[in-house]
Amino acid sequence: MTAREALAAAQRRLAAAGIDTAEWEARQLVAHALGTTPARLAADPDGEAAAEALEPLLRRREAREPLAYVLGEWGFRRLTLRTDRRALVPRPETEVVVERCLALLAGLERPRVLDVGTGTGAIALAIADEHPGARVTGVDTSPDALALARENAELTGLEVEIREGGVEAAAEGWELVVSNPPYVAAEELASLEPEVRDWEPQEALVDTGVHERLARTARTRFLVLEVGDGQAADLARALVKVGFAETRITRDLAGKERVVEAQGE
Repeated sequence: MTAREALAAAQRRLAAAGIDTAEWEARQLVAHALGTTPARLAADPDGEAAAEALEPLLRRREAREPLAYVLGEWGFRRLTLRTDRRALVPRPETEVVVERCLALLAGLERPRVLDVGTGTGAIALAIADEHPGARVTGVDTSPDALALARENAELTGLEVEIREGGVEAAAEGWELVVSNPPYVAAEELASLEPEVRDWEPQEALVDTGVHERLARTARTRFLVLEVGDGQAADLARALVKVGFAETRITRDLAGKERVVEAQGE
């Protein structure tokens, strides 16, 4: 089977499985199976495809396992991170969270930064990568997520402290506390795409009031939180009620209100 034939077959199978981005994903999977990049695959479409390596990848994706888990890695800002079922897939909207953190940290030489619920370590590692002076700590209550975050710290070579912890860590005193907490309502879980509903860790998805607990607990100069659709305005008001000031809401690339930030002590 040539790469061209593998691409066509993979696209047909992914489309039949209900995947809207079948053409793009087929290129990712075939390139991964061949050990090359989608760009080079397009430039040399007649190379022999590694059919044996491609078949298990296709089967996993047909079962609606997230592409990031199937590939085992995913891009986040300037980094490529290891990804699997131990933590949520890093998403483009969370890159906006990092963007706002970097803007707030500009001019601070060695700020202490805490990422609560670090998951893959994406936020913590991206901040460490793009603000080399920052002293970044990532905490999580999931041993599996912590193991994955440590693997990513080693993979990227970035100096980030990864340790067990939750909301209480935000009380230690920081220049910036950031979090992408769970924000999906329990009753909405069944309506999510199967990639999210059936594969990603539910404890990292379903809202348990972490935003509000962070607002009450955090002792920080800046607080930056990712939120779900329709949640930004209410959270901004809640932050003001507990003593934060200068709130700001930032939209993601899809135009949705995604990031709430505020100034603290």
